[in-house]
Amino acid sequence: MSEKDLFQGTLLAWIGLAPIIALVLLKIAAPYGRHGKGKVGPRIPARLGWFLMELPALVVFPVLAAIRGDLGSPVLILLLAMWVLHYGNRAVVYPWRLRAGSPMPVVILLSGMTFNVINGTFLGLGLSLFDSPRGLEWFADPRPWLGLALFLGGFAMNLNADAILRGLRKAGQGGYSIPRAGFYRFVSCPNYLGEIVEWTGWAIVAWSLPGLAFAVWTVANLLPRALTHHQWYRRTFPDYPAQRKAILPFLL
Repeated sequence: MSEKDLFQGTLLAWIGLAPIIALVLLKIAAPYGRHGKGKVGPRIPARLGWFLMELPALVVFPVLAAIRGDLGSPVLILLLAMWVLHYGNRAVVYPWRLRAGSPMPVVILLSGMTFNVINGTFLGLGLSLFDSPRGLEWFADPRPWLGLALFLGGFAMNLNADAILRGLRKAGQGGYSIPRAGFYRFVSCPNYLGEIVEWTGWAIVAWSLPGLAFAVWTVANLLPRALTHHQWYRRTFPDYPAQRKAILPFLL
């Protein structure tokens, strides 16, 4: 068995694990944020936790691509730019814009870091070593342009949703309330919908098995979380909008 065959077999097994984890997350909500009550072990400040958890994603894939890949590939450069745009915001900007969050359980931090290292490794090796780097001819195809449009639209949706949530809490004011602006008029979790749209677009630009794997895992992580959030909103607020869906407008 060649290294490439071994890599692809391992990646297929990783993809196959995603729906199993999604089913688990539908039953057991990850214990952080509004779902973080109870004893879950030691905790660290939320800002530091988010930074440390997302940092491997920002570092591993770009470093592996730089070491093992062909940075003359315009498609790889575009994928890296999109990646750094998202994770630069998620690892550096987002944590320090949090007013004050519930402390993050260390178990969540470690599981998130592990997940980001695994995905970053698959992407770094797959897109820069085992896949043939695409050239400029790929941009004559409509797929990378569609993917880029989806990525940027999802990124904008995600940023807008985060800004709306920040605006709900005035300085020194705690607790939760119902978000009503932007895409929150249609779904409970447009921030998660934005990320799913982002990484679907990114996978289309990549058009490879590692990109598909990351998009599948994004859905496996965020869809159950969105459904859990939606149920929490309905339990917590008797006047929660009845027509609002969890993550897909008018559908789910």
